[in-house]
Amino acid sequence: DGLALGICNGFQALIKLGLVPYGDIREQVANAPTLTFNNINRHISTIAQIRVATNKSPWLNACKLSEVYNVALSHGEGRFVSSEEELQKIIKNGQIATQYVNQTANATMQSPFNPNGSMYAIEGIISPP
Repeated sequence: DGLALGICNGFQALIKLGLVPYGDIREQVANAPTLTFNNINRHISTIAQIRVATNKSPWLNACKLSEVYNVALSHGEGRFVSSEEELQKIIKNGQIATQYVNQTANATMQSPFNPNGSMYAIEGIISPP
């Protein structure tokens, strides 16, 4: 009955609980979206550019779609992974909130722009609209 925002370990907790992307608490299963170890298997501390992919969240409703921001990152387990089936549901529902982008504001899997190797360059997601 309220808003929740998860940053860093808070985001990881919301994913592990199922609140994002499902909108309710549920047991985590093998194909569920989660955060895991960075591709380089060590801690990352850097600044990355992210692009707003949706403003369907109260946290993002004042943002313009495709706006790019510089954000500080510091984590060892920040790589977003999911089964392709679950990922397609997230995409279809418009739940990708932010994505890592390169210098031309295009989502990318390339390091160092996507510093942890997140699938589809996903930096953040929202619960179902």
